[in-house]
Amino acid sequence: MEEKRPADDDLQRLREERLRELEARIQGTPGGVLEIVDDTFQETVREHPSLVVDVWAEWCGPCRMVAPAIEDLARDFAGRVTFGKCNVDQNPAIAAGFSITAIPTLLLFSNGMLVDRVVGAFPKEAIKARVVRAFGTG
Repeated sequence: MEEKRPADDDLQRLREERLRELEARIQGTPGGVLEIVDDTFQETVREHPSLVVDVWAEWCGPCRMVAPAIEDLARDFAGRVTFGKCNVDQNPAIAAGFSITAIPTLLLFSNGMLVDRVVGAFPKEAIKARVVRAFGTG
């Protein structure tokens, strides 16, 4: 029988940590909403043909009003449209790249291209209508 070395234990621990990190990224935030960050933004846009990014900040009252609608819509459109949240305070490159000057702002990407932008706090049904129009899915 082969003796287990300490390095093997370290390697297994690292594998388990990496797996937990990947699972957390896939699960994202509550409601199946992905966390969108500067470092992986382009990759995320490429991986998800129909993507809605909610650009928000913790201190923004209207952003907190939109959050439950985004989580509901993520469940409603599961498997058809991916929803993500991008905190502008933690991800300034995304905000600068899209000239975001007001939040909440929703960015709708179809096959990697920005196809719509919604600025302001709108009710769930209004957001849903824009999603359906952008992606042709109900």
